[in-house]
Amino acid sequence: MEKYVVAGVTINKVTLKDLLLNKSMYLVYLLLFIALVGIVDVTYERYFLDSATAFDAGLFPGNREVAAAMKEAVFGTGGEVKREAPWSLYIVNYMYMIYVGSGIVFIVALAELFEIELLKKTAAGFLTIGLAMVLAGLFTILMDLNVLHLGAMLLHPQPSSGMWLMAPLYMVYVPLVIFEIYLILSHHESWVKKIALLILIVSLVVEVVEFYIQAKLFDMNSARHLWTTYPVLPLYFMISSFVASLGIMILYAHLVYKNILLLYILERAGLYFVMALGAYEATAYLFIDKKWAAIILFGEFKYYFYLYLVLAVGIPFALLFKHYLNAYLRTIAAVSMIIGTYIGKLVFVYGGNAYPLSDRFGVGFEKYSEYERVKDVIFFMPSLGEIAIVVGSIGIVLLVYKLSDLYFCVSKPL
Repeated sequence: MEKYVVAGVTINKVTLKDLLLNKSMYLVYLLLFIALVGIVDVTYERYFLDSATAFDAGLFPGNREVAAAMKEAVFGTGGEVKREAPWSLYIVNYMYMIYVGSGIVFIVALAELFEIELLKKTAAGFLTIGLAMVLAGLFTILMDLNVLHLGAMLLHPQPSSGMWLMAPLYMVYVPLVIFEIYLILSHHESWVKKIALLILIVSLVVEVVEFYIQAKLFDMNSARHLWTTYPVLPLYFMISSFVASLGIMILYAHLVYKNILLLYILERAGLYFVMALGAYEATAYLFIDKKWAAIILFGEFKYYFYLYLVLAVGIPFALLFKHYLNAYLRTIAAVSMIIGTYIGKLVFVYGGNAYPLSDRFGVGFEKYSEYERVKDVIFFMPSLGEIAIVVGSIGIVLLVYKLSDLYFCVSKPL
């Protein structure tokens, strides 16, 4: 393949045919199409439903169409966000993609700083995967926050807002990671270590602030005792995310590099974080509101919770405890860590939404607007558009990685 060098970086000359008709891109096209379907669906939900267009309720209170629209908005199935379940699959996917991607970047920066040669030689590929996941997480949250209102957020800064603060953080973080990848590809080894320290500091600050802000947003929701009584929430986000990060790194290293010593390093690190996650969950449920804990441990969410523990903790611990796994067991352990931690995020978010109000009178959890006990757990399946956008976000990850590898061979060890 013909190559040329720009600013010290070797770039492959890729024809339009090679780019568009590459077999591995067909899956990307499918996932991006699914994302587009989701975008169209949520746009319709937000701007074209009767409940979204009935702006004259105050002027014409007796209008039948307005009354029907208001009924749909309050009691119907239209719209993405329900009063009883304000946070759902968007938040699950945003947390997962952002935290796991940042975790990969953090681990690689740490390896650069401490001169771990095997990770240094494969840093470009790992960093690209991490960056791609961060971008997919940002795509998800932009769809949740409504991308058409992004201009207002930028033009009217709100430094006191936790969500707004994430914008300047990632505006610094993402370019810095891209610059780190550039330095690696251009073989500026002395600068790589210097920038690695900066990235390590910035990524640490970004992750701690991100974990703190996200935990604070959950903790402020006093009606959800699962969230407000979960101990040291930033620590939970950090540990569970590093488990998933190492799961992805193990799977990626197994598929691309097949270096036994590299895999051993990642497997040992994965084992330690899996044990830390298991220890945290065992301790956490000693502090969580007893009634809410009962929902997760013995109630409607128990099967999902124990599936999470089996996949994220049990299976990886049993398999990674053995030195030098064979390829089959290694793949099972990595996939189990990836899927298990995602289910854990689902349980955390949806479990917190299980009941719409707290037990403030000591007679049971209340309905939203009536002084009456709730008899059933509140659970809303995500809308079609929401599911499509989350599935489509995987296409963002694959697209960023595939284009980077096609042009810059980021998967090739240095």
